[in-house]
Amino acid sequence: MIPKGALALLLGAACVFAGGAAALAQDAPKDLTAIPAVPKTYKPKLTAWGEPDLSGLWPIDHLNMTPFQRTEAQGNRYYLTDEEYAARQKQIDAAAGRYDQEAKDNKLGMGAWMEAGAANRRTSFLIDPANGRLPAKTAEGERRSKLMRSSYRPNQEFDWTTDFDSWDRCITRGLPASMFTINYNNGIRLWQAPGLVAIQLEMVHETRIIPTDGRPGISNRVQNWLGESRGHWENGNTLVVETTNFKPGPSATNVGTWGSPPANDTPVSTEAKMTERFTMTGPDTIVYEVTWNDPTIFTRPWTARLDWRRKSDYQFFEYACWEGDVQIRGYISSSRAQRAKEQAQK
Repeated sequence: MIPKGALALLLGAACVFAGGAAALAQDAPKDLTAIPAVPKTYKPKLTAWGEPDLSGLWPIDHLNMTPFQRTEAQGNRYYLTDEEYAARQKQIDAAAGRYDQEAKDNKLGMGAWMEAGAANRRTSFLIDPANGRLPAKTAEGERRSKLMRSSYRPNQEFDWTTDFDSWDRCITRGLPASMFTINYNNGIRLWQAPGLVAIQLEMVHETRIIPTDGRPGISNRVQNWLGESRGHWENGNTLVVETTNFKPGPSATNVGTWGSPPANDTPVSTEAKMTERFTMTGPDTIVYEVTWNDPTIFTRPWTARLDWRRKSDYQFFEYACWEGDVQIRGYISSSRAQRAKEQAQK
């Protein structure tokens, strides 16, 4: 099922990368297992009220097709070999070329649905655990995972809205999934005001509101789809955001981010805590790190790192998906009809 922003993508087809996957060759470092430290020396310009200025457009579409997890064969390698890098470049070039071919053939296919990124040397977004793969789930995590419902889960019947996840229903993609790449609508915009940072997400038209004025958190009895966030500044160049009070429902990892688990089956518990670090490393670069700690679901925390680039001419397109639209009803109606047909044939 792909009800996620289809109209937005079609209306903005011109922005789908046509040949934009080409990237400058990147030399492999000598040690493919060494994770570079995040640079801390850059001093960004300040806002009028004296805080580091991170505002602007930071789409992560250039990272599309970078895997969320590594393959087991890549072990503890943070970087690709020359052969793997060449294969990724070939794969991305092919994905980018499909749009041009479909335009020539006057057909609509995956070329119009998939925004190719740019080849890079990273084996995965996940950097901890060292093998670049999600840690094992707890017994409770496994139990809750089996209870989850989503249009992405195979061989599932649909009879009511409870058979869909929050992303299917156009409510939220959830966290931390919303901060990772997806097939399209990868825009992120940072806004700032005195004592406040807002993160606007193109996918599911959501905005995260993050106070940075030192106000205390709210009662843990109040839960939100995107949790409750509090931020503070460190080292003159890093925004640190801690988020709790999550409302269970979304999957912490989503299909559509390359290398994610093959179904939306990663539960979020009320005990989950997310810690993010937005570090300016240059006038147009941010290193984004997120640590997800959900002891109810995972046996240990995990951390991912993405390298952001400013792109001031990026345009947000409408995410034409909303709760209660026709697509959920279509799934339920067709599933009921299929089951009735199979029953009549017995």
